[in-house]
Amino acid sequence: MDESTLIRDAQRGDLEAFNRLVLAYQDCIFNTALRILGDEELAADAAQEAFLSAFRSLNAYRGGSFRAWLLRTVTNACYDELRRRKRRPTTPLEPITEDDEEFKNPRWLADPHLSPEEQLEQKELEHAIQHCLDGLPVEFRTVVVLADIQGLDYSEVAAALRKPIGTVKSRLARARLRLRECLQAFRELLPAAFRLEKESGP
Repeated sequence: MDESTLIRDAQRGDLEAFNRLVLAYQDCIFNTALRILGDEELAADAAQEAFLSAFRSLNAYRGGSFRAWLLRTVTNACYDELRRRKRRPTTPLEPITEDDEEFKNPRWLADPHLSPEEQLEQKELEHAIQHCLDGLPVEFRTVVVLADIQGLDYSEVAAALRKPIGTVKSRLARARLRLRECLQAFRELLPAAFRLEKESGP
């Protein structure tokens, strides 16, 4: 995919070019929204709003990391949703099927190569991680999602959030510490390399 050509064509109004960009980034954008919001339906709405906003403001893109530019758009959409939820609190629900039943194994967790027991462990770990992410202030949660889950470097995160790199580094360090402390409550679910060794007594 020649991204720069697709962007130029999309800026000239080529909807097909923009659709190809959407296909290339839709998983990244949805997963970012899901981690920030913790709800599949809200994440899908935020991702859709992000792409609509990106299409409307595409001519404002002036180069640099297009992924970071898109992630700034979805982050803003998530912040808007979080502000709405503060005004109208709701209880987060597990994803449901068309029959209003909870998914036994949400599709974004499913891995056909895992045994049923491994799938259960993976689901429990996923819930633990999301629980700990949800416990972070949104500004901490966002830097963790962008840096540690989406793999952006400091400069890209700073561009996506329009914050100084120093602020990004500080928030990320504090967020990682809080996450590490939170996840120790679920240490039996963590790979051995991520477990903190218990301090030995005297």
